This record gives sequence, structure tokens and C-alpha cells, in this order.
Amino acid sequence: MNVLAALGADRGADRGADRGADRGADPDVGAEWHHGEVTVPTDNSTMVGRDADLAELRGAFDRALAGRPGAVLIEGEAGIGKTRLLREACAELSARADVHIGRCLDLGTARSAYGPLIPILRSVVRALGIDEARAAVGVGAEALRMLVPELGEGVVARESTSPDALRNAVAALIEHAAERSPQVLVIEDLHWADDSTLVMLSFLMRTLQEGRVLLLMTCRSDDVRRGDAASRFIAENTRARVMERLRLERLDESATRDLVEQLSGRPVSDAVLARLMERAEGVPFFIEEVACCAAGRLPDTLREMLLVRFDQLDDDARRVVRLASGAEGMLSHSLLAELADLPDDRLDEAIRAAAAGGILSVDDGQYGFRHALLREAVHDDLLPGERARLHRAYAEALERRAPGADRCDGSSLAHHWSLAQVPDRALVAAVQAMQEAKNRFAFATAARFGELALELWEQVPDAESVAGMPHIRLMRQLGSILRNAGEAERALAVAERALAEVDECTDPSDHARLLRDRGFYLANLGREGAAELFLAALEIVDRSVDDDVLHATLLNALAGRYMLGSKPREAIITATQALEIATRAGTAREISVAHNLRGTCRMYVGQLEEAFADFGEAARFAPGSNGGAELRYHVNYSDLLGLIGRNREAVEVAEAGIARARELGVERTAGVLMVQNLVEPLLTLGDLEAATRWLSAVPAGRPQVVSDQYVTITRIRALAWQGDVDEADRLQDEWMPTLQRTGRLERQAWYRLVENEIALAAARGDWTAALQAVVAMTEDPGFVLLHAYRMLLEAGWVVAEVRASGASVVQAVAAIRRLWLEIPESVRSDDWAGILDALLEPSTGRLRSAVALTERPDVPAVMRAVVRLELARALLADGARNEARTALTEAATVAQEIGHVPLQRRIADVGSASGVLSAGASHDELELTARERQVVELIAEGLSNRQIGERLFISAKTASVHVSAILRKLGVSSRTEAALVAARAVGSDDRSLQRGHSSASRP
Repeated sequence: MNVLAALGADRGADRGADRGADRGADPDVGAEWHHGEVTVPTDNSTMVGRDADLAELRGAFDRALAGRPGAVLIEGEAGIGKTRLLREACAELSARADVHIGRCLDLGTARSAYGPLIPILRSVVRALGIDEARAAVGVGAEALRMLVPELGEGVVARESTSPDALRNAVAALIEHAAERSPQVLVIEDLHWADDSTLVMLSFLMRTLQEGRVLLLMTCRSDDVRRGDAASRFIAENTRARVMERLRLERLDESATRDLVEQLSGRPVSDAVLARLMERAEGVPFFIEEVACCAAGRLPDTLREMLLVRFDQLDDDARRVVRLASGAEGMLSHSLLAELADLPDDRLDEAIRAAAAGGILSVDDGQYGFRHALLREAVHDDLLPGERARLHRAYAEALERRAPGADRCDGSSLAHHWSLAQVPDRALVAAVQAMQEAKNRFAFATAARFGELALELWEQVPDAESVAGMPHIRLMRQLGSILRNAGEAERALAVAERALAEVDECTDPSDHARLLRDRGFYLANLGREGAAELFLAALEIVDRSVDDDVLHATLLNALAGRYMLGSKPREAIITATQALEIATRAGTAREISVAHNLRGTCRMYVGQLEEAFADFGEAARFAPGSNGGAELRYHVNYSDLLGLIGRNREAVEVAEAGIARARELGVERTAGVLMVQNLVEPLLTLGDLEAATRWLSAVPAGRPQVVSDQYVTITRIRALAWQGDVDEADRLQDEWMPTLQRTGRLERQAWYRLVENEIALAAARGDWTAALQAVVAMTEDPGFVLLHAYRMLLEAGWVVAEVRASGASVVQAVAAIRRLWLEIPESVRSDDWAGILDALLEPSTGRLRSAVALTERPDVPAVMRAVVRLELARALLADGARNEARTALTEAATVAQEIGHVPLQRRIADVGSASGVLSAGASHDELELTARERQVVELIAEGLSNRQIGERLFISAKTASVHVSAILRKLGVSSRTEAALVAARAVGSDDRSLQRGHSSASRP
């Protein structure tokens, strides 16, 4: 088909005349500096009015240069100059860094997966070289080949990799490149980004904690709609404080005058300037268009003004420009020539005229519009029939060219066939694009295409034959994709819609899988009903489906729900059934998972020997599962070892799991939960330094991700340990709604929340509230998990503090003893029992014996100080002040070593009140370092950790570590108290900034 004929050759000329002399005249504008035809703005003009904005970008780069990765979103309305500012910044930074650019394309809802990231990653790989890039990402190279095919040969073995491996590989590649040279990654037109690109960018901004990396993005703010993906991306990352926003404002009169005089080469009168301000309103692109219009008149509307250039072209040039307006991005000469069907000389002249007229630009052998607004104006000027024929021509050309290419991009086809209004071809393309995106682990983007396919389905007769699958199966696939994209609510809606269509003709296997999927989606949302759905699916499989793998998967899913729902005996029975069927099917993954689940629940009921045997088998079969079951083994086994008090072994298993996650290339994603399982026993053992170091390496969390929720719970506990109540309360307030939802579904999460409640009350010195939380835990009617074991031991400290205040603890002691007996006898340690007895019913003899017990391996480190503190109280009551002083000094030393600020505070209070320890008895090592004195002065100024970092040229994470150390050394619980201590120390010797001198400043 001759596309030019279809577009209407002469219509533009007539309409150009209509847009000319008969419109209202504007004689004041243009006459002073223009003569003749429309002129073209030059890129050589100096950028005006953006000095401060450019300085902001320089500052962000300087911080990145110092090893603090950053991200800046340059936002503003269309034509405000985002691209020009970015071009100026990149031209300047390219002398000091590698600059990689990716552009998002205007494909409507049919956006290609990882559209702008692919050229950036390919650019990084080219800069490094193939061999170095492969070495940098290690095992992740196979995953990265999905986006950068040149990293290997042949078809990507998708089954041997994972979404986590892809995300980790991208981060590893960028980090490695930043070791060689600073990296500036540029994403233009973020408002057109596909969902998977936004997910990857969020991951990178949270994950890249160190390194010389700066991410620069532009976004047309008037194209961001409330609630859409770009809007959520901006809001979430702004709230998480991982992205800065630089909003470009309109130019004032002075900057407008400078710009126009550059363009015209002569002065501008005040009258003309006023008229320009009225028309262009300070938007640089509009100022250029107004200033470059022919002398004498201006069109009445912005759209017509943009089309003035178009109207002055000849027929061939107008036809080529219309044709180019259908392209989603840059247009190759060969495709343009194929579509135009013009003799070479006429095509060349048409392109040259369009470029000379300031509409098209030539970049690296391809053609594009000088500004997106020009393309939109030309495309919108087409009649509906013209537009449909244009996009049909594009789709047909892409399909013709596909055999000569690696593949025909389904997203482009879906875009063009949809605009061509050919629903059957658009449906096929949408399904193809969904599968392509899914195969790249771009689940959020795949979901968009799946939803487009569902919309098109109703418009296509015999859609099942056209799409190559039943409607129910398409919805099931879409639900699974949505779940993997983190859209559990939408996944649930699709699954329910699919289940509503189930009838006697539905494949029983599809029906069972739909029930299973709906159960997963409910569980992800923290809602009840998953177990019932798994049971219903199992009934169908038992009756009508011969699929042992599906059968074993369903049984393991049901056993998992029983385990999380604190029904360990039911879980053991179900996991045993799963094991029998998985063994018959020979599926290593399900065999390992079944042993894992059964071992966990056997541990819960005290069958330790059998549980250890199960975990041995889980480990033996796990390597045949492509990493998933291996990591599950390390997560569950390390957690359980910590729960039964074998903390050193728990650390070893968790460290091995982290190492394995690193080998699999998923340490930043799947490995995060193992970091949490490592930090818990490290804290219990009193290694606060290692615990905080590991936590600081974990990126800012996402509330919808369960593993991030558990990490956040642990962060709160660590902050309470350090006495940083302000930050702990902030995290608690931010995350509590999500944590409570998870706690209602998963009893282990509920226990963690109770533990944090007790720890925070202790950090505030509110021992009554802490004891109330302990008693409430003992009265809960649910199944008693092993999580209560350590908590009950530490509850002995709470009882001791409340007793010391003079309040009665008789009922609390009885409640704690009752719950202690519900812990399986095989788990309860005689050492721990002796310590707890001494705290619940103290005597000097019992406490002396308990002191020795606290030195045994794996006893929580805090008990070494707590028992000595309680012994000191007993000795003081007996009048043995010298021995009490020794016990109290030893307690203070332990509390100092493990960095437990609330405990340090209690010891100091007892020592001060009794007179056994003087107020100035702090150890020399409690003095603030020179750097800490700098930090405390900035705290007194009210600066945040980020601001402190910027002032001292350190990272926000490092500033946070200093703040925690200061709070610990000063013996205060908040930044406000630290600031008060600093203020009172002004003019005094630096040694006054010690913990021993701070007690009087506490409220």
C-alpha cells in the first residue's frame, strides 16, 4: 500500500492556508526581528535561566563522585527545557564520567519491557568489554543476556535463572563499572516508562548504597496521572528519600528577553516582550516557536502554532513528516524509505526540507522529531482513518521485516495494530508481547499486555482460536504474572473473574491451578481462606488430574499454611503426604520443601532429633531445585536454630546461605531474609557492630514485600537496643499497618511484633508497659511458638525492673512460669531455666549461680549484664556494698561491650542512686571521638542524617552509625536529648561529653 496516498497528499496544503491569513493577526510580535519564513532555533544558543538548576545537578554528581549514589528527577511541564538542561549537564559531566542514555517511547499502554534500560546496559557493556562485563556479573550473566544478548550465544536458559538474578546482575554490572569510572545513567521521558523499568529503577535506587553512580531522569509532569505507575514510582521513592526532585520553573521576563535576543540577534522592546510573555508564558520551547514564527502574525492556539512549520513544507516533506509521526521512537532510513515509497531523490529532499524547517532531526543515521510536542501535534492532526491506515502500514512493515531480524517486537506490533483498529492482529501481538515480557522477568510490563489482551478479547470473534488458548487460561497466566509483579490485589480480581467462568467444559487442571493461585493471592494479601482453597484444589486433583508434581505442590502449599497458622501437627501430616507423592514424581524441589516444612514443625513440637534429620534431607535434595529450595533451607534452618538457642550455629547456617545467595546472584533480593536471620542471633550474642553492619547493607524496604517487613522488625529491635527511640518510633509508625496485617496471618510475625513492643518500652524506661506486653503474650490462646523461648528469658529482666520499682510482680511471675512450661521440654535448657528462676524469684545465692550460667555458650549476651545488675541489687539490700560495686561494674562493662543503651542506663541509675558508682565513673572509651563531636554539634543544629552526611562528606548510613554511637555513649534515647547534652557542654572541656555527665540532662 502506498502510505502517502493513504495519508492524503493535498490536505495539508489547504489546511496550511486555512491556518494562515484568515486567522486573527498579531502584528506586534515578530516584525521587529523576523523577515520572511519561519526560522529554526539553534542548539548553539546559551541556556538561560537554569544556572541554579545546573548547579543542583553538579552537586548531585559531586556527591556521587564521593561514593554516595544519587538519583535526581528533573520534572516540569512540556517544553519547559528538561532535555536541554539534561543535555547541558551531560555535556559537562561526560568529561568526568561515563554517560549512558536511554529514552522511554510513547507507546501508550503497549510499552516495551525495560525499554530505556536496554540501551543503557548495552552501553555499559560496550564500555567494559564483553569479558569484563561477564566477569563482573558472574553467574548473573545468563540472566543479563535477556537484556544484553551479546553477552553470550544461543538461547537464554531461562529455567536456570530467576528474576532476582536479573536484578542483582544489573546492580552488579553498574557497581563494577562505577569502580572503573563514575557512571551517569540517564532516563528521558520517565512518564512513558514501562512498569518493569520503574520496578528496576526503584530496586537500583534502594540497593546501590555505595559507588560513583548518578541516575538522572526527566519527567513531563503534566503527563503523570494520579494513581498511575509513574505517579506511584515518584511518590514511593520520594517518601523513601532515595530520589531528589528538581522541578523546572517557567522563565521570568529577564530570562525570556535573553533567550529571544539570542535567537533574533537584536534587542527586544518591552511591548514585544510583554506580548511574548502573554503567549509563551515563560515556557522555553514555546518562546522559541513564537520568536521564530514568520513576521506579522501568530496562530490563535498552541497546536496551530506548532503546525506553522509543518504547513510551510512542500507536499513530499509534509507526507514524510506525517509518516514519521507514527513511529514510536527514532526511525531508520530503510523503514522510512519502505513506507514512503518515493524515489530516492524526492525522499532525500523531503527529509532535508523537514530538517531545515526545524521539525525533524538526524541523529546517528536515524530520524526523529526535534521535540516530542511537534510529533504529537502532527500525529493529532491526522484524521482517524488516516491514523489507522498509517499504523497498519507500520505493523505490516514490521511483520515483513521480522524474518530478517532476531524477532519481531510484540510490543511495537501491539501498539500499531491497536491504533490501526485491527483487534484480532492486536490480540495476537498483545499475547506475544505478554510472553516476551514474562520471559524477561518483566512481570509488571507483561501484566499490561495481558490486560490489553483481555480488553481485545471481547472484540474478536473466535478469540480462543486467534489467541491460541482458552480465556480462562489467559486469565490464569495474567493472574500469575500480576502476582509476580507484586500486584496481589489485581491478581486476586483476575483469578476470581476466571473462577466465575469455570464450567463443566473447563480443564480440571486449569480449575485446580486457579484455586491454588487464588489461595496464594489471598495469602500474599494477608487474608484468610488460602488453606480452604488448597483443599478444594486437592479434591479436584485427587478426582480428575493425573499430575504428581501439581499434587505435591498443592500439599506443600497447604502444609505451609498450616505451619504459618500455628497448626504444626496438621502440617507434619500434610508434608509427609507431599513427600510421598514428590518422591514418586522425582521432583527434587518438592521433596526438599516437604522435608523443610516437616522439619520446621517437628522442631515446634519438640521432636528435635526427627527435625534435624528432616533438615539434613532438605539440604540433600535442595541443590536440584535451581536455588529456590536451597535458600529456603538456609532461611528456615538458621531461623529455627536461633529460636532454640543455638545461636552460633544459626550464624553459620545464615552466613552459608548468604554466600550461596551470592553465588546464585540473588544476595540483594532473596538473600535479604537470610541477612535478617543472621542479624537476630548476632544481636542475641551481643555482636551489635556486626548486626548493624549487616543491616546497613540492606536497602530501604518496601512494605508490600514480606521479607522486607521482617528486616524492618529487626531494624526496630536493633534501634531499641541502641537507644535510638526516635528512629525506632518513626519506623514503627510507618510500617505498623502492614506489619499488623502480616502478624494476623503469620504467628511468627506476631511474636516479633510483641518482642519489639517489649524492647521499645524498655528503651523508653517504661517497664510497666513492657511487663504488660509480656503478660498479654502469656495469655494469648494461640499455639506457643519457639519464639517465646528467648522472650521469656528476657522477660525476667522486665520483672526485675518492675519489682525494683516497688510494684507487685506475683501474677506476672506465675504467668511467665506457666508459659515456660509450654515450651517443649526437649528445647528448654537447664542453664536458661536457672537464669530465669534467679530473675523471677531472686536471692543472692541463686543470682551468684546464675552469673556463672550466663557465661555458657549461646546464652543471650544481655543476660550477662542483667543478672549481674540484679545481683548488685540483692547485695545492696544485704549491705554488701563492695561486692555490689564489683557486680555493677562488671554489668556496666558487659552493657558497654554489647552496646545495649537501655541496659547501660539502668546500671548507671542504680549505681548513681546507691552511690556505689560515681557519676564520673565512665570508661575512657566512652568519650566522643573528634568525628562524633562534629556530628553531635550538627545534631544540635537540627540536621538530619542525610544533611549531616552532606555537611561532613560522608554517607547518610555512616552518619547514622555515628548518631547511634553518640546516643549510646551519652546514655540518651533521642537526638533531642543528645542536642541538650551538646548545648550544655558548650564552653566546657570536651571530656564532659561523656555518658557519666549526661544523666542530669535526661528528663
